Amino acid sequence: MRKPNIVYIYADDLGQGVLSCYGQKKFQTPNIDQIANEGMLFTRAYATAFCAPARASLICGIHDAHAGRWTYTPGAIYKKISTGELAFEQVVEVLQHTGIEPRANDEFLGTVAQKAGYVTAEIGKLEWGFSTTPERVERHGWDYHYGYYDHIRCHGFYPSFLFENGVKVDIPGNTDPHCGRPEYDYYDPYNIKRDMTGRAVYSQDLFDDKILKFINDNKDRPFFLFHPSQLPHGPAFYPDFHPQVKDREDLIDIEKEYASMVLRLDETVGKILSELDRLDLTDNTLVIFASDNGHTCACYNCPGRTQRNETLDGIKVNDKDNPFRTETCGDTFDGNNGMAGLKFSNWDGGNKIVFMAKWPGVIREKTVSSHLISNYDTLATIADIVGTPIPPDTDGISYLPVLKGQPDAPEHEYVIFSSKNGPALVTSDGWKLRVYITEDVIQDSAVNKTNAALDERVDFQLYNLNEDYSEKVNLAELYPDVVEMLKKKLVRECDGNLYNGTPMAHLARPAYKIPVWSEIVKGII
Repeated sequence: MRKPNIVYIYADDLGQGVLSCYGQKKFQTPNIDQIANEGMLFTRAYATAFCAPARASLICGIHDAHAGRWTYTPGAIYKKISTGELAFEQVVEVLQHTGIEPRANDEFLGTVAQKAGYVTAEIGKLEWGFSTTPERVERHGWDYHYGYYDHIRCHGFYPSFLFENGVKVDIPGNTDPHCGRPEYDYYDPYNIKRDMTGRAVYSQDLFDDKILKFINDNKDRPFFLFHPSQLPHGPAFYPDFHPQVKDREDLIDIEKEYASMVLRLDETVGKILSELDRLDLTDNTLVIFASDNGHTCACYNCPGRTQRNETLDGIKVNDKDNPFRTETCGDTFDGNNGMAGLKFSNWDGGNKIVFMAKWPGVIREKTVSSHLISNYDTLATIADIVGTPIPPDTDGISYLPVLKGQPDAPEHEYVIFSSKNGPALVTSDGWKLRVYITEDVIQDSAVNKTNAALDERVDFQLYNLNEDYSEKVNLAELYPDVVEMLKKKLVRECDGNLYNGTPMAHLARPAYKIPVWSEIVKGII
């Protein structure tokens, strides 16, 4: 019997509340909903706080709070090709000598499938970033790869060039070195400009063509297709409003643009599902749809509607004790689905993700699972499905038994994830310990080299998610024994230092000028 095909669709910055299968009311996402309706929707799936660590965790099968297991680089270096500052070969040379290189026996998402005889492809926003090389993409197990090598270039949707199997491919008509990133950005949502000069070909259209060709070319052998989309990552921009929202009087233009980006991703999902049907591959294909991190507001700072940095009544938002909440800061779409916090934070709104899967004959239709999983479980799951050993020195547990509906499916005691202010831990029985490390501690090199968990400037907060979904009541003072128990586990998972649960601990600095963290954040939200 032929092994099942696997399609993994990875949305970018897509909060749970944006999809109609999780409760969105302003528009419907019928194709994504189809995966949930014909399969299993997860309510307790976690990733990490933003894209680079989430993708590294997914591809490596390890959580992102370890010390020294992987690194990421800053983005924007590939813009230097467009501006004439560097040649492609020079960019590759710089990046190939930056950061931790894979060990000879390291396994990745693509390599476990390759070992089982699968043909593999990664199409879209390639790798964990923020900048990568063809050598690294190939080492991670992708027989075919097409898309961006730089996440910052993904912030526009009209790339002047992409890469196909390591070869630079120019896109005629796309002439902007910033890939058509909206000049109004998302700081002036009422100043919408639709100058399409230099914007000829939308990136998702290119990805769709390559995805459908790959499926057709490999319809007679088992394949693993990984599609990390750049949708609906901001800045919000779409060339025309989607018919579902075009005439909605309750949405302003930038909200219509953002909704149109989500609906454009839904169209891609529909094309994939239809092609699997047409080729009679549906019954033997596992389709997974997930997001890389929690919600971010691509249409924020809209007076009276959505404020990211302060509440609607002018109180400053912070990630210590006054997080972003729809009820206080506004959000037309309630993208974090009533949770606290956004991308970059370790509140659930920044880390609990969209996750669903369908596989006819294996996964029961219309199933909702509260099983605790993380994106770093996917490597173990793929290995389990294709019949290769689960790689050692990884943190994941296969969720294949969950998909099969087995009542005794193994579950994590807890999952771990990092954020810009420190790591957090969520247990299977609903406790959450979150850490808030102040910026001065993070920048203190003496603390960074010792044990940040012992510093008095580190704040530990405890929540019971079973009773407090929105993380409003800090129970740390009422349950100090629980705090101490979970703190020991968290410090151990961070290899002795909570600083490892912050992104700057994993940033590898190449031999060219890079921005400070505040500038990096501004560039990637």
